[in-house]
Amino acid sequence: MLIDKYMPQFDVCARHSTVVSADTERTYAALRAIDLNRSRWIRYLFAIRSLPSRLRGAPASAQSGQPFIESAQAMGWVVFEEQPNSELVAGAITQPWKPVVEFRSLPGPAFVAFAEPDFAKIAWSVAGEPAAHGSRVTLETRVATADPVSRRRFRLYWLAFSPGIKLVRLCILGLLRRLAGTRPRSHYIMSE
Repeated sequence: MLIDKYMPQFDVCARHSTVVSADTERTYAALRAIDLNRSRWIRYLFAIRSLPSRLRGAPASAQSGQPFIESAQAMGWVVFEEQPNSELVAGAITQPWKPVVEFRSLPGPAFVAFAEPDFAKIAWSVAGEPAAHGSRVTLETRVATADPVSRRRFRLYWLAFSPGIKLVRLCILGLLRRLAGTRPRSHYIMSE
């Protein structure tokens, strides 16, 4: 997978996948076109998470009708590489444990080399591949920290927010089901 090129070692890895009965090209196009604001649960979770920023006067970051890849890029995520109709990997440097989260955009090589303390490197990928009777779609997120303090801070953050993050991934797969017009078999795998 492309994500291995940008983050072969990590502290946390969360992977969600599903099999849909559409071909890979149609499934990948649907995945790229998803507007996360179409999910009531995702809107609710993002509203909770962005509350500290909004209380400080920051505008809402996601806009309805905008595909999630473009929305992520508008927040500061960088698409490192994409294999058309197959896989995309993106990432950013951040301190997600802070009330107001900011993303530092770095190109792929600088992201790989980044090792500054008190930050987390987050890479995520979306991938589609042929499977029996359709396509397998996999969403994967990896997080690496450079020092014990940021690792401890991230672990506490992950403990509090990972249920919501997992729910967002499952909602994305649910939106994909509707966009691709299929009835998938969902699977959830998480490793740390």
